[in-house]
Amino acid sequence: MKVLNLIHKYYAGQPELEQILLKHSEDVAQKVLEIAEAHPEFHLDRQFLYEAAMLHDIGILYVDAPGICCHGTKPYICHGMLGAELLRNEGLPAHARVAERHTGTGLTKEEILRQSLPLPPRDFVPETLEEKIICYADKFFSKSHLEEVKTPEQAMRSLEKFGPSCVDTFKAWMSEFE
Repeated sequence: MKVLNLIHKYYAGQPELEQILLKHSEDVAQKVLEIAEAHPEFHLDRQFLYEAAMLHDIGILYVDAPGICCHGTKPYICHGMLGAELLRNEGLPAHARVAERHTGTGLTKEEILRQSLPLPPRDFVPETLEEKIICYADKFFSKSHLEEVKTPEQAMRSLEKFGPSCVDTFKAWMSEFE
């Protein structure tokens, strides 16, 4: 699969947004591959990790987030689900699972209902090792501050808004992946 061709297909005519997506996704992919390199015992599919990391945020195209050049109509929280739909339509169901499960450290049905989030009431929680690693790596990079790499402490602070269980999950992943 040609990841860049797929991104170009959907982001044609939006060069600023495409560059933001590519920079963010390349940073996440690099961190994911560093984790895979450090943990040969995980027996990870590096090609899949790279592709899924590059495509995890493809759904930002459809959301309203002008600060990062997104001029769609949907709330930002929906970008994972929207990207998953796009990827499933492209015949990439495993990549779609990564896209829909990377928000925070995953969203549960209970959290979606409790917060009245505009998402289907079901679990969007990373389950596979690949899903967890990409979700973890994503927390170190922002699309609004492309030049910065968050420290683990900064990543944890940004997760606090999702609740203490998200921070606990991040800490567990940190001890497993670093």
